[in-house]
Amino acid sequence: MTIMQMNMVSALNDALGVILKQDSKSVLLGEDIGKDGGVFRVTDGLQAKFGEDRVMDTPLAESGIIGASIGMAMAGLHPIAEIQFAGFMYLGFDQLVSHAARYRMRTRSTLKVPMIVRTPVSGGVRALEHHSESPEALYAHIGGLIVVEPSGPYDAKGLLIAASKLEDPVLFLEPTKLYRLFKEEVPDGAYDVPIGKANVVKEGSKLTIVTYGTMVPVVKNVVESKKTDAEIIDLRTVNPLDETTILASVKKTTRLLIVHEAPLSFGVGAEIAARVAEKAIYDLEAPIMRVGSPSFPYPDPGYERFYVPTEKKVAEAIDKIMKE
Repeated sequence: MTIMQMNMVSALNDALGVILKQDSKSVLLGEDIGKDGGVFRVTDGLQAKFGEDRVMDTPLAESGIIGASIGMAMAGLHPIAEIQFAGFMYLGFDQLVSHAARYRMRTRSTLKVPMIVRTPVSGGVRALEHHSESPEALYAHIGGLIVVEPSGPYDAKGLLIAASKLEDPVLFLEPTKLYRLFKEEVPDGAYDVPIGKANVVKEGSKLTIVTYGTMVPVVKNVVESKKTDAEIIDLRTVNPLDETTILASVKKTTRLLIVHEAPLSFGVGAEIAARVAEKAIYDLEAPIMRVGSPSFPYPDPGYERFYVPTEKKVAEAIDKIMKE
């Protein structure tokens, strides 16, 4: 197997090529994903290689894209839809919640909905509000939806390939800022990164930091610069949550810091904090801390640096929790 240096866009493109080649029932659909290769060129070249019947341009209609994908999935195909930005996906929220997430339960597994909805998420690229949303908590709350968010090229490719083998709907969130931020070694060919299994990015003994998506590089930089003895856990899958890995780490380190870009209120960090409080409260030597964005709509680009968590904010949180 050849190892190549890839950014996240290249890794996702490679993963989609692997999926289309291996599974004749897989199809791609979305706005401008064919000839233009998508707004971020993730699907670049795939229509020319696999044809218009496998890589289809659609009208600008998010509800229609997701609704058509549900019908395709129930009819025996495996659709992978692209929504240009996460903030546009609310127009298809009813389709995901009322139909995609429920059909398997509604039909007692007679009908399955094997489909993936891909969309860029999060900010840090000076875009407008609907182009910078971090909506993972909204969808993780919905029973029947699997929510995945990689933080690097290797995981992005392996998670997408693994998601294509599931028989349930998957929301695949791709951090826009990380699309071309850095490259990693990525195998050329098929491999899986398991859905529902967090990655211990760095082992440590004094502090557990749970994070995902855009905040993984931020946390790694802070821990490295401060030489903090911290264990860094990248969730990779928001739902189902890898509770086992988190609890084992917290019981070892006795301190927990949760970092995510999404607003703090009612977020993923709150869910993690609640589970740790329920199942490992007596192992903690300090209060659980969270770092996230303020609980109001994403601001205009000029104010972005005051909204999104920074290395300084993470460093200050580490200093505070380590003094407890």
